[in-house]
Amino acid sequence: MDDAVRIGAAATALGVSIDTLRRWERAGRVSFERRGGQRYISAAELAELLRERSGRTSQTPRNRLPGVVLSVRRDKAVAQVDLVCGPHRIVSLMPREVVDRLALRPGDAATAVVRPSAIVVERD
Repeated sequence: MDDAVRIGAAATALGVSIDTLRRWERAGRVSFERRGGQRYISAAELAELLRERSGRTSQTPRNRLPGVVLSVRRDKAVAQVDLVCGPHRIVSLMPREVVDRLALRPGDAATAVVRPSAIVVERD
């Protein structure tokens, strides 16, 4: 499960507590992989849960989409950051220097800021 997200980041993205996710696991609603005492959920399963809950979550300010980093791919000058923000998958191309400064990693909480000409990622 290379594109896995830690339980805490998943709980934040879903707007629920870690205890709620543990209850959902016991009820068979969600499955986690355990690594070194930590629970991880696949990015695909998290995205599906976010899609299911998208109609029930509170409204966020316009142009700001809180989410979880799914992957970060770096090149010499540019980086690609993939986020899951509610039912949406956001892909942002940014200067590698900015991504390195933010120290973004899969599972981190982040916010996609949609601007008329670009989507900017901020670290939470």
